[in-house]
Amino acid sequence: MTDIVPYAPQHLEAVLEVTRTAWSPVFPLMQEDIPRYVFRAFYPEGWLKRQLADVEAICLDEETDIWAAMTEGAVSGFLGLRAHTEDSMGEIYIIAVDPAYQRRGVGAALMAFAFAWMQKRGLAMAMVETGGDRGHAPARAAYESAGFERYPVARYFRKL
Repeated sequence: MTDIVPYAPQHLEAVLEVTRTAWSPVFPLMQEDIPRYVFRAFYPEGWLKRQLADVEAICLDEETDIWAAMTEGAVSGFLGLRAHTEDSMGEIYIIAVDPAYQRRGVGAALMAFAFAWMQKRGLAMAMVETGGDRGHAPARAAYESAGFERYPVARYFRKL
């Protein structure tokens, strides 16, 4: 069984380890699918350094509610939520599940928690974003299986 608990500073190292393992298969495929100059601009010191710094900053961000999934006494995933009351929208700002716990209901538990959190605040819709590259295909499949509908967005880059 998975319990969702409020993030606490003692969870940080485990959350960063989940970050390392969950995104390790994603970024190499992403790097192949996007223009090289774009990847280098976003990750000049490598994707891992940037991702770890971003996740640590999110854990400290007062606008994001962070939650840890606990399975068998270990952090098995985490979730960051934001409320955009002006749009009556809740945002799953970040979500990750340790690969050792994937396909065991942890992601579903995090999603269900997110939807309940949003409903409790009277929000009318949920939103999540992810990449359109091959590395993010599992995330897109998970979101679609949770009932999300894809909103078409086009983002363009031009090297200067």
